[in-house]
Amino acid sequence: MTDPLTVSALRPGTQIDGIFACTRKDRLLSRAGTPYLALELRDRTGSLTARAFRDADLLAGRFERGDLVRVAGRVERFRDELQLEIAAIARADPSQADPAAFLPSAYRDLDELDGFLEHLAREVYEPGCKALLADLLGDAELRAQWRRAPCTRNGHHAYLGGLLEHTVAVGTLAQETCLLHVRLDSDLLITAALVHDIGKTREFTYGAEFGISEEGRLLGHVQLGVRLLEQRAARIPELTEPRLLALLHCVLAHHGPDQAPGRRFGTAEALALARINALDAAIKGALEHGLNPGFGGPPAG
Repeated sequence: MTDPLTVSALRPGTQIDGIFACTRKDRLLSRAGTPYLALELRDRTGSLTARAFRDADLLAGRFERGDLVRVAGRVERFRDELQLEIAAIARADPSQADPAAFLPSAYRDLDELDGFLEHLAREVYEPGCKALLADLLGDAELRAQWRRAPCTRNGHHAYLGGLLEHTVAVGTLAQETCLLHVRLDSDLLITAALVHDIGKTREFTYGAEFGISEEGRLLGHVQLGVRLLEQRAARIPELTEPRLLALLHCVLAHHGPDQAPGRRFGTAEALALARINALDAAIKGALEHGLNPGFGGPPAG
């Protein structure tokens, strides 16, 4: 596309020459037995079905699902839906587009969410936890990853900035829970709420779709988070061993008692974090995907 024409702005008769993310690629046969390509193309504003009826096998060899592709064709209306009739398609030059520009992103302002994150961190007063949060929030590279990462690939908060949005929500719920239940250790619970998913900053890759990094595939975000926290704690003398152990237990158990060491919660703060995490994930999942069994139980992230 010469102009920044988005999927949401397409109309029948529009001629396209631009870059999209290819999120589905199927080789099918027509009723006459000839092959054709059935594709889904996407940008941040939506998705568009596409078909290539001529030279299907030749075109199929020029790209794969998950690639950014340069596409030329014409938008038509088919069965009351828009469909792109493809004239040419091939893998795009990586220098021509940022993959992140084709991924869904948070509706909420990330600078505002960053401000809430810093506000919540200032509500922690115990020296060890306070120093740990200052170390994490003072790392510019980590903060950038924190802002960018989704919370899941296909579940709740599955968009750029989703991790930050979920973190702020869980931290806010933790703070309010401590006001209602004053015997809870607020410094521990708020800190755990802010770092429980920090391993997700290393879990994802960014292309036409969200992918999983090698360390994410082999270890998962919980173990990645524990490793990161242990590395940072080693240079923070204020964070005592008992305090670190209590924090790591909360992180390890935040998906529920079945995932906790010994298959039970060791502290009231660990139980509170798991319930709060599940609450935000379930509500967000229901709002985004509807009320179904997949979002009524423990969260995937």
